[in-house]
Amino acid sequence: MRYLNALIALVIDIVNNRKLLWQMTKRDFRQRYLGSYLGILWAFIQPTITILIFWFVFQVGFKAMPVENFPFILWLVCGMFPWFFFSESVQSASTSILESSYLVKKIVFRVELLPIVKIASALVVHIFFIAVMFLMFAIYGYSVSIYNLQIIYYLFAMICLALGISWLTSALTVFLRDVGQFVGMIMQFGFWATPIFWSFKMIPEEFSMILKLNPAYYFVEGYRQSFIYHEWFWQHYNLTAYYWAVTLIIMFIGAVCFKKLRPHFADVL
Repeated sequence: MRYLNALIALVIDIVNNRKLLWQMTKRDFRQRYLGSYLGILWAFIQPTITILIFWFVFQVGFKAMPVENFPFILWLVCGMFPWFFFSESVQSASTSILESSYLVKKIVFRVELLPIVKIASALVVHIFFIAVMFLMFAIYGYSVSIYNLQIIYYLFAMICLALGISWLTSALTVFLRDVGQFVGMIMQFGFWATPIFWSFKMIPEEFSMILKLNPAYYFVEGYRQSFIYHEWFWQHYNLTAYYWAVTLIIMFIGAVCFKKLRPHFADVL
């Protein structure tokens, strides 16, 4: 019960400091591209160029065949956009306390907000690319569907998982600097272990359950269910139950570890 109260206390802190959180998010967004001529436009230019390269290579160069009667590029972006957000959130949040050590050492500050600031900053870019995804589907002649609304649910699911991981990794990174590098390696492995470039139906059935243990499978396929397959998330109740069980456990562990280690941050930094 004591540990559960720790998680609830962290959530309450987020709600009570929402205005500060928004101000810090805007500040982080500006500082990230401070000094460059195009400024914050780089946040949108870089992922856009990546998608254009993939479109040219696979759609124009290799003339990739449609996946389940859907243009390959549309099928691809439904997997890449959520992964971009999740990966950026976890990697940037993992080093958030180190990057803002001056806040931890010099003033009384809600340190648990620092990983959330990084996630919120990545969310701004992701919302832009959700709009791009709607535009791409419209260009290819696909109209807006009521199933698209559940993207809000999958976005919330991603944020919860990213937040739980970030509380854990950001706290550990203060004491073990190699954790940040390890997270980068895991994200790189996770990219290829998640059906982003490849269809899950290519995998033999005996291995399918193992790959579904990857939580990223849930939200990547969830975006495709929202835009391509037109399936509701509750139709996959087993996967939904598994995902939220894993996510809540990770959030619980992350909150407890963060609360335990937080008093020592200033001494180590």
